[in-house]
Amino acid sequence: MKVLANDGVSQSGIDALEAAGFEVLTTTVAQEQLVNYINENKVDVILVRSATTIRKEIIDACPNLKIIGRGGVGMDNIDVDYAREKGIHVINTPAASSQSVAELVFAHLFGGVRFLHDSNRNMPLDGDTKFKALKKNYAKGIELRGKTIGIIGFGRIGREVAKIALGIGMKVIASDKFVGKAEVKVEFYNGQFINVEIETEPMEDVLKHADFISLHVPAQKDYVIGKAQFDLMKDGSAIVNAARGGVVDEVALVNALDSGKLIFAGLDTFQDEPKPAVQLLMNGNISLTPHIGAATNEAQDRIGTELAEQIKSLLLIDNK
Repeated sequence: MKVLANDGVSQSGIDALEAAGFEVLTTTVAQEQLVNYINENKVDVILVRSATTIRKEIIDACPNLKIIGRGGVGMDNIDVDYAREKGIHVINTPAASSQSVAELVFAHLFGGVRFLHDSNRNMPLDGDTKFKALKKNYAKGIELRGKTIGIIGFGRIGREVAKIALGIGMKVIASDKFVGKAEVKVEFYNGQFINVEIETEPMEDVLKHADFISLHVPAQKDYVIGKAQFDLMKDGSAIVNAARGGVVDEVALVNALDSGKLIFAGLDTFQDEPKPAVQLLMNGNISLTPHIGAATNEAQDRIGTELAEQIKSLLLIDNK
């Protein structure tokens, strides 16, 4: 059987699949060529991340497909229900990248409160001639300890964010339509741990009381955060979006930054990927990364091996 890892897969995942007798194809096929490639090569399983979309047209045109796998959490780039109606298994790896995404959130937060995103732009240009001026520009940093982080979406990734926040001494408040309360286990290097129970609150309350907002919600039709929500946020607060592009109204975000309502934003996802709006890219108050939340060696290893185990299990069952 053949597996096409169109957006790549870790070597550990390839090794696990090949050891089970699968042939793994790692060619990156253009979206418009997918149907021909899948059919000509008799591909049984296609694995994607966020770059490739698998819609009804591909599903209908590729009758040999048995599994569609998404390396990561969100599956908005796959017509999941339709595929399952056609008898195709759709799988993902919801837990594999949670820690990596959470750590990126704090990379943006730590960088934002100490102006690293702007300092790293300006030091190479002016560090040798305007050192004292730059030092003065970046002299009003703030600490995260003792501040309140508001987490919108309290699933796996949101709870990983909470663990880090609790570990550095932040107060955690959260909002989630589907979670009333959750117990967060904060583990330490020596086997010790603490359990912290967090009850969720209405999103409006979280926005009003948090110093920092971190978004962990799926893609949806409407903005989760727009002008009305920015207006509710504390003056001098900040926001990080490492969830999905399109959940934040980017025009309203730029206005909130330019007006001083927000002190900074961290963006890993964008409404117009892979061509983010230039107003975002050129704004000195935004810390920017190109959708790399799950892009750590550890997360990719977990994703690859977890997909391999699911594929082996499903096809073994189907072939009995």
